[in-house]
Parts: sequence; C-alpha cells; structure tokens
Amino acid sequence: MKKPLSLALLLSASLFVTLPTVSFAQKASKPNVIYIYADDLGFGDLSSYGAKQIETPNLDKLARNGVRFTNAHSTSATCTPSRFALMTGTYPWRQEGTGILPGDAKLIVPTDKITLPKVFKHAGYATAIVGKWHMGLGNQVQKDWNAPIKPGPNDVGFDYSFIFPATADRVPTVFLENDQVVAAEANDPILVDYEKKIGNDPTGKEHPELLKMHSSPGQGHNQTIVNGIGRIGYMSGGTRARWVDEEVSTTFLHKAQDFISQHQNKPFFLYFCLTEPHVPRMPATQFKGKSKLGYRGDAILQLDWTVGQIQQQLQLLGLDKNTIIIFSSDNGPVLDDGYMDGAVAQQNGHLPAGPLRGGKYSIFEGGTRVPFIVSGNGVAQGKVSNALISQIDLLATSAQLLDVPLKADEAKDSAPLLKTLTGQDNKGRSSMVQHAQTLAIVKDEWKYIAPSKGAPYMKLTDTETGSLPEDQLYDLKNDIGEKNNVASKYPEKVAELKQLLEGERKK
Repeated sequence: MKKPLSLALLLSASLFVTLPTVSFAQKASKPNVIYIYADDLGFGDLSSYGAKQIETPNLDKLARNGVRFTNAHSTSATCTPSRFALMTGTYPWRQEGTGILPGDAKLIVPTDKITLPKVFKHAGYATAIVGKWHMGLGNQVQKDWNAPIKPGPNDVGFDYSFIFPATADRVPTVFLENDQVVAAEANDPILVDYEKKIGNDPTGKEHPELLKMHSSPGQGHNQTIVNGIGRIGYMSGGTRARWVDEEVSTTFLHKAQDFISQHQNKPFFLYFCLTEPHVPRMPATQFKGKSKLGYRGDAILQLDWTVGQIQQQLQLLGLDKNTIIIFSSDNGPVLDDGYMDGAVAQQNGHLPAGPLRGGKYSIFEGGTRVPFIVSGNGVAQGKVSNALISQIDLLATSAQLLDVPLKADEAKDSAPLLKTLTGQDNKGRSSMVQHAQTLAIVKDEWKYIAPSKGAPYMKLTDTETGSLPEDQLYDLKNDIGEKNNVASKYPEKVAELKQLLEGERKK
C-alpha cells in the first residue's frame, strides 16, 4: 500500500507564504471583507465573552477594535442549515434537504439565484472560500471523486475555492481545490459510501487498536479509519489525497493567506471557514495540552492564533485599515460530539455556552446565540451591542454596503443592517426566527418556542433540545438562561408571537 504523503510536502509550494516586510496600501476605495466562520464555538468560549478558563487574546483584540455583539445568532443550531442561510439569505427550513449533510451529498445552494459571494462579484470583488463547505457537491450523490465535481462553490459565486466537502469527521477526508480533489490519482480511485463498507480500509469498530482517538459509545464515529481516527462513512482509495488532521488548520490558513496576498491590490471577499472546535479535535502539536481543557480547549487556542495570523498579515500588507473582519460561529457549543477527547473530563469549570441554556442541536439560546464580532473600516471601536442580528442578514447588509440592488424576491429573509453592524444603531432586527428540531421566534426580548414532538434531551451529547409538546415563552431580558416558562402567565404574548411565527412560515 502506498504511504500517504504529508500535506506539508504535497502542498509546500503554496503553504508557506513569505509576507512582505513593507506595507502596500490598497488603492481601492471599497473595503475588503473577510468573514471568519468558526465551527461549534459557543457564546462563552472566548475570554471577551466572559470565559475564565481560557484566553483568546487575538479575538479579544478584534473585539476591542470593533463591535462585540451579545445578541447575535446563527439561524440554526447545526452547521449545514446555518451555512445555507448565510449563503442564500433564506431561512433553511423553507427548503427541504438542508439538514446536516453527509459527505457525498449533492449541492443544496441554488446556482441560479443570488448568493453572498455573488453580491461581491457584482461589485467587482475577487471572491474565495477556504475551509469547511458542507453544502453538498455535484448534482447527485453518486459522483466521480477523481474528476472535476460540479456544481460546487465555484458555481455559486466564488472565483476560488479550497475546501473539504463536509465535516472533518465525515468521509471523504480530502481537499478540493476549484472542483478537483487535491492529489487524486487515477490508479487509486476514491470511493465513498454511507450505507455499506467498501474497500479494505480498517474501521474503528473492527480495529480499535489502530485508533489514536476513540469514538464515544453509541455515536458512530467508528467507520473508516483515516489518520488514526474513525470517521462517519466508508471510504477507499485516495491514499495520497487524504489529509493529516494536525495539518488541516494550517493548510487552510496558508491558502487563505495566499488569496489575500495575491489580491492585495484589488477588493476581495474571503469566506474563511475554520474547523475548530468541531470534532475530531486534533490540533497541531504546538497547541496540544496548552489549554488545560482537553483537545477542545486546545483547538480554540489554535482558532484564536489563526485569527491573529490573518490580522498580522493584513497589517504587514497595509490592508488592515481597509478591511472589515466579521467573526462568528455556525451554532452553539457541544462537548462530546463523537470522540473521547477530554472535553468533558477536562471541562474544569469552563462554560462553553456561558449563561445560556442548551447548545448545539438546541432551540434554547445556547443553540444559536453565538460570538459575533465586527471590526475594521467604518466600524465603531470598543463597543458592545445588544442589537438583535442574525447571520442571515449578511447578504442584504453586504448588498447595502456595496450598493448592489436586490430584487424583491431575492434573499427575502435577509435584512440590511449596515448601521447595526458598524455600531451606529443599537436595535437591529425587530424579530427573528430560530431553528432546531422546532422553530422559535424572538421579538423585543420575548421568545416563543413552538410545540414539538422531538426528544427534549439528547443523551449522547448531553443536550437539552428545548423540544416540548406545549407552548414555551421566555423573558430573555430578565431570564437569559430560559429557566422559567411564563407561557401560562402571558397568554396574550404567546398568541402574538405564535401569530407572528405563523406569518413567517407562510412567506
């Protein structure tokens, strides 16, 4: 069997960027925009948001130099639907098939409608995505992984893409650059199957002795082993194309740096999708053991360092004064989401969701209320805002920033909130829909959760989902932890919000 080459060797020509020692001021008047999207990072995971057990100095600096939002949300409590909403400006529950996707799923983002990167392209920007994609590829599940796979990111508005297809715990564990698997070989074809075992690769279930990180009981992360880690799904072939987990984050970083360096003299939009702290958490050696919170904490340190590297590059290139950085997360936190990596055993008093109830998979605030920081050109400095905003608003807000007109039927759930994002307005949205197993709506710091037949508790992940068969109403102004259901006390408020939610459903 061929031995996989290190990514550092495979991609050495592009991984290590020598940054200029002098500054080059960008001549464009339009600001560059970088959206840095973390994965499963909670409201309480950053020291600027109150974390005491971990320090995140680079993100703290970003917050000091910009606006830190305390009432900002992803649309959904899981990754794929949140990313779909961000990309399309449409609530994901309006379209079937926007749940958590397997690694072989077909593309769910329409190619013939407006998208976030298309807004920037209309304004003359160079556009790129680097990092996690997780919105499907191609027109069908069955696909030839050794040939160009289209449609994909390059067909929905990105000039350049360097991604992995789904999540790091799902096969195929390969990178794609502009529709093509990196280092794919015709004599070692890549095959993927989520129903049955294919090929001769060992699985975590059959060969636990080969694992360097074990699956949590019952969570199914014990199929094809790649880099000593069992994955969800089965894979064969692509030996040279498979990544090394410890190198994934730096690979994405250097690809992002490459793009910035190559486009420093024209306006650019970079959608930089980090993998941290999603499972499997396997940070680079320099971060292992540094947080005292297990690999999850170490991954957050790596995330913070990565943001610092981008900040440093922008400063060295003279782009920091003409670049807007938006940082957030696709949903709330989870500790045990598939692997025994020390996140639970070494929690040490850290509260990933801070004062919020729930987390990833939950309709409670911990599921969608996430860190959200905006910094850069035209943004207020050192401000903390409680304005209600959603990531779905970035499409319409970007169009507003760039004077790109949107048709009446385009991105209808996205609101133009430029004054809010830059710190000039403290109100933001009037209302917002949240999505998990059920729907909720928030207005004037009142939150209504619609009845649901879903399980109220997920034992495997230790998550309160918020799914109950009756109406729930919470006064978020006085009860941010959603401890007291006051639906019976305020029936008129329940009726008002229920009607408002039903109106949103029918749009």
